[in-house]
Amino acid sequence: MVWIEGGTFRMGSNDHYPEEAPVHRVSVDGFWIDRTPVTNRQFKDFVRATGYVTTAQVPPDPRDYPGALPHMIYAGSLVFSPPRRVTDLRDWSQWWTFMKGADWRHPYGPKSSINVSDNHPVVHVSFADAMAFAKWTGKDLPTEAEWEFAARGGLDGEEYAWGNALAPGGRHMANIWQGNFPTENLGQDGFERTSPVTAFPPNGYGLYDMIGNVWEWTSDWWSTRHEADAPKACCIPQNPRGGPEAGSLDPCQPDIRIPRKVLKGGSHLCAPNYCRRYRPAARHAEPVDTSTSHVGFRCVVRRTGASEGAA
Repeated sequence: MVWIEGGTFRMGSNDHYPEEAPVHRVSVDGFWIDRTPVTNRQFKDFVRATGYVTTAQVPPDPRDYPGALPHMIYAGSLVFSPPRRVTDLRDWSQWWTFMKGADWRHPYGPKSSINVSDNHPVVHVSFADAMAFAKWTGKDLPTEAEWEFAARGGLDGEEYAWGNALAPGGRHMANIWQGNFPTENLGQDGFERTSPVTAFPPNGYGLYDMIGNVWEWTSDWWSTRHEADAPKACCIPQNPRGGPEAGSLDPCQPDIRIPRKVLKGGSHLCAPNYCRRYRPAARHAEPVDTSTSHVGFRCVVRRTGASEGAA
C-alpha cells in the first residue's frame, strides 16, 4: 500500500458530464491505499482461505426480481461482447450480455479462465464481494473523495491523472479504448481487454491503474450531483440485471429497487466517442448487486497517526 498524506483539493469537474459538477473543495485525512487494483491472484487467495462464493456464482432469488421470467433467473454476470454494428449508442444491450457461467474465474464465459492472468485485476465482483475481500484483509473501500484525491496524484485540477494531455508525446498512459466504440478496437495501447495492473505508468503518488483498465468500487452512495445536500440515491428503479450505464432506469419494472454505489476511474471500454470517463473527476452509478467484466476495486486503510511510507 501507499500512504497518501491528507489535504484539500478541488473535486469534480464543470467541463464534462453533469454528474461531475460542481467543482468544490474537499478535505481528506491521510490514508493508505492499495498500489494496484486487487488482482486475480489476491482474490484467489481470499477464496481459497475463506470458501467465499461471489454474487455472480449464486442464482438470484426470484423474489428480488418481481416479473422476471423463470428462464432469466440463473447465475451469471455481464460480459462485454463487441457487436458487428450498432444502431443506437444509447442502447447498451447491443454490446452487454448477461452470460450464464461468467464469474471472476471465467471472465468471458464458462469456457474462459484466468490461468494466465494472475496479475490482471479481478472482475465480476459486486459491491458485497469487494467489501468481503476488504474486511478479510482488515481494510475498507475508499470513499469517492479519497479515491479521487489519490487518483490525481498531487495534480489538483488537471484533466487526467498525469496532466492535461490524454496521450502526451503519443504515449498511452492508461488502458482505454482506441477506435470507434464499440465496434472498432484498434488496441494501440497493446490491450483489447484488461491488462496487468502495472502495465502503465504510475501516477504522482506511485499508484497504478487509477485510470482505465477497470472501474473501481467506492463506498459512497450515488447522487446525481456533488452538492453536499444532494439526496443520496440508495434505492431507485433499476434493470433486474443491472444495466451498466450511469442513470439507466427500467420504466417497465418500477418495483425493482436496487441501491447504487459510485464507481471511479473508467475502464478499458472508455472511448473518446462514447464514454470519456478516463479522468479522476469522472463517476458512474452501479447497482450493488451487479458484476461486470470491467469492474474491480482496490482497498484503503485509515490509520490515525500513520507515518509516511509504503506497506
